[in-house]
Amino acid sequence: MQVPAAAPAPLAPDALLVEVAWEVCNQVGGIYTVIRSKVPATVQGWEDRYCLLGPYFAQQAQSEFEPYDDYQLSTLSDPFAGAVREMRKLGYDVHLGVWLVTGRPRVVLINPYQAYPQLGQIKSDLWHHHGIPTPDHDDLLHQVEAFGHLAKIYLQTLAAEVVPPQRVVAHFHEWMTGVAIPALRREQTPLHIVFTTHATLLGRYLAMNDPNFYEHLMLVDWEAEAKRFNIETAVRIERAAAHGSHVFTTVSELTVRECIYLLDRIPDAVLPNGLNIERFVALHEFQNLHQQYKAKIHEFVMAHFFQSYSFDLDKTLYLFTSGRYEYHNKGFDLTLEALARLNYRLQQSGLEGNVVMFFITKRPFHSINPQVLQSRAILEEVQETCEAIERQVGERLFYAAAASQDHRLPDLSSMVDDYWKLRYRRTLQSWKTTNLPPVITHNLVDDANDDILNFVRGANLVNNRHDRVKIVYHPDFVSPTSPLFGMEYGQFVRGCHLGIFPSYYEPWGYTPLECVARGVPAITSDLSGFGDYVMQNVPQHEDKGIFVVQRQEKSFDESAEELTEMLWQFVLLNRRERIMQRNNVESNAEIFDWKNLRVYYDRAYTLALERQ
Repeated sequence: MQVPAAAPAPLAPDALLVEVAWEVCNQVGGIYTVIRSKVPATVQGWEDRYCLLGPYFAQQAQSEFEPYDDYQLSTLSDPFAGAVREMRKLGYDVHLGVWLVTGRPRVVLINPYQAYPQLGQIKSDLWHHHGIPTPDHDDLLHQVEAFGHLAKIYLQTLAAEVVPPQRVVAHFHEWMTGVAIPALRREQTPLHIVFTTHATLLGRYLAMNDPNFYEHLMLVDWEAEAKRFNIETAVRIERAAAHGSHVFTTVSELTVRECIYLLDRIPDAVLPNGLNIERFVALHEFQNLHQQYKAKIHEFVMAHFFQSYSFDLDKTLYLFTSGRYEYHNKGFDLTLEALARLNYRLQQSGLEGNVVMFFITKRPFHSINPQVLQSRAILEEVQETCEAIERQVGERLFYAAAASQDHRLPDLSSMVDDYWKLRYRRTLQSWKTTNLPPVITHNLVDDANDDILNFVRGANLVNNRHDRVKIVYHPDFVSPTSPLFGMEYGQFVRGCHLGIFPSYYEPWGYTPLECVARGVPAITSDLSGFGDYVMQNVPQHEDKGIFVVQRQEKSFDESAEELTEMLWQFVLLNRRERIMQRNNVESNAEIFDWKNLRVYYDRAYTLALERQ
């Protein structure tokens, strides 16, 4: 698979494209990033022949969806609008409008709850026609099956609106929309259907529970395992969608094996994921942005650590990992082991400097640790006191300089009022402590059984003064409303020096790609779709700041040692070398732009149009 040199030409004008995803105007998972970031490149190629279809959830749609009013809808002459008008005539709650993202694509949203009165019949049809059972009392499955029924009706209405030689390609993402596919095929709806699984549902469950997932894959009894994990309905929907589509696709060469053994169909194509790189390009600004956001991380680190002890921030590197809390799948276990080894190496080496490692993930918590909040609040008071003293000394020094006949610098301490001296001393006294800086910023619901905390306690990697690797575990996503960071996740990424994502199971992996798009070096693994793609398609990828840990056919210890060596080599770089590396990363990010990777999708659509 080669990286295409340029964006593909638009397809034949007789093709319409409908992309169906649960995440359209509905930010609930990683596929939201895929769909949303791909929109500008898809609109560029398909223009007004492109439309997205998803479920209508009022609260989520409110901030992202701009509906057409009745007059606008009545004036549109395209088949997408025509199908919406026909459904409305029949009493369906269906909305047509614009998704408020770059590219402003046309979107159809259908309220799944309106089909709840027909759920009994929908479930009966799925069982009798396709052997898919549905338990009672599972509302997500009910939403999925209701939406699938309504999506089928919309696509059948759209197909009736289309005048030959015009044809319709319907591209479904994941099992949550794939429920419509078997019924569309059984009823012989004239559509050309593409189905993409971004990660097989069963594969994700198995990988989380089997440390030797890849070795055991070909021996899996899919039906027994689906029942064991209580996901039989979803797995059967996924299999029916894979077998019912004209063209079946997945996102990486790694997930091809999963599809073969767990879904019993060889994918027709691999569709690697990209990003809309233009969103991140800051021309010559990105080095300045790194400094700007690193300064905000400095503020957090001073508040978190300097209450107990201080270290030189100019000689401190900020590393991070982020994503869904899957301790083994996401490689948190490997990362922690490598950090413990790096800590020992740094202590033995005598080198100057420290590493602060951030774990950004999502875990149930009661509240932010009051000690962490209080420390930050007192540090802000210290800053206000210092600024007040600075202003007072500045004014008095300027007056003294203008009035004095003496060229010597006056005693600056005498220019500070006793009030500010006393406040300065008291604030510092109330802030400083002999306690160690906390590893975790929040109070977890189940602190005793958290794998990250259990590792750092067992390894005594608990932010001792002598530790050269410090840990900050933030069990909530970074956002501008967070009182601890107060910035966007993307800004936090820009402020860091290196992202670490050595996943054991990762069908694609957006987190290292998001680093690369922002000019930040990243570590991935050969068991992630992104890492596998890089190894096949990006020559000299380490020179471009993308490092791939070998995990296939390697022991945990071997991979941990390789990751430790990567981190060690990174720590040894000087400032000039790190700046050059960031320049290389940023200048090569365009390899992963959707404008270049959209060609894989269009090839799949061309193949679907050739199949009946």
